[in-house]
Amino acid sequence: MIDASGGAKQYLESDRMLDKLQSIEEKYEDLSHKISDPEVIAEQSVWQKLMKEHASLEPIVEKFREYKSVLKGIEDSKEMLLDKSDKDFEEMVRLELEELQEKQEKLEEELKILLLPKDPNDEKNVIVEIRGAAGGEEAALFAGDLLRMYMRYAERMGWKVEMLSSNPTDIGGYKEVIFEIEGKGAYSRLKYESGAHRVQRIPTTEAGGRIHTSTSTVAVLPEAEDVDVEINMNDLRIDVFRSSGHGGQSVNTTDSAVRVTHLPTGFVVSCQDEKSQLKNKEKAIKILKSRLLELETERHNAEIANDRKSQVGTGDRSERIRTYNFPQGRVTDHRIGLTLYQLDSFMDGDLDEMIDALITSAQAEKLKGAE
Repeated sequence: MIDASGGAKQYLESDRMLDKLQSIEEKYEDLSHKISDPEVIAEQSVWQKLMKEHASLEPIVEKFREYKSVLKGIEDSKEMLLDKSDKDFEEMVRLELEELQEKQEKLEEELKILLLPKDPNDEKNVIVEIRGAAGGEEAALFAGDLLRMYMRYAERMGWKVEMLSSNPTDIGGYKEVIFEIEGKGAYSRLKYESGAHRVQRIPTTEAGGRIHTSTSTVAVLPEAEDVDVEINMNDLRIDVFRSSGHGGQSVNTTDSAVRVTHLPTGFVVSCQDEKSQLKNKEKAIKILKSRLLELETERHNAEIANDRKSQVGTGDRSERIRTYNFPQGRVTDHRIGLTLYQLDSFMDGDLDEMIDALITSAQAEKLKGAE
């Protein structure tokens, strides 16, 4: 191990960063001892909390240990270069030193990113709300296309999808659809999808063959756990009614549909997909909790724009984060200026290249702010 007062400090740009990394490593080692202690293991709730913390520190510690190993290699190489007796050996050491120095720079950048403040919601499941906005039936159809796109992406990631609420149209679109995606890191990958999505294409409903522009809005909310949000049932007004199908016709002879109104905020959630009133009520409250968590996050951290209005906007064509141009087969994200000419595979859930670019851009902005 390299002493904090020795070699490592001459490489890292900030002594404070090195001190923080060493402190994290010490905490990690302390946690390693605790999670192996039989007395701690017997207290399952405590043990699970410590295991979670231990796992969160592991990537940083592994990278820091790799970094220290590289620094040790650099020091050893420099010492060997003091011996000028063997020119061939000296050249080999110089090449090795160059490789190690390049690796050192790369590791420093990776460590900076690992030390950035984590979004506490990143590991959560998500609730996704998609709505047809400007463009009538074509906007509703595109909302259905976005639903299928995210479901395909979830399949690729090995995530589970559960429908929570939907308001379909007669021709296969959705005025509104809400669903949950359950999987490790779902929010960390999908949170950048929130906003207005613009589509340019010839609608199936357009006989004249003209290209139309429509928008659908997407809101990605971290799923709230019971420890995150506590709802006072006295703050809720719960109404029941009969489920309706396409065109408003009744499809159920019992009052199984549920509308939950959160009186303090005015949030309203309706669910009618299930035949059971109880299941519809449970789903509506799950959606409501996620909206309340989002609101609470925004209140406590103005830097994280998680409230639904800032994510979705009004759904106007001009308030867009991304454009899907079908005639030209391209998709463009306007926040980072990235255009991909692979729209078919993108709509089939091949989103990783775009999402990775968005994450990299967000990390770069955070690094700027940390300087």
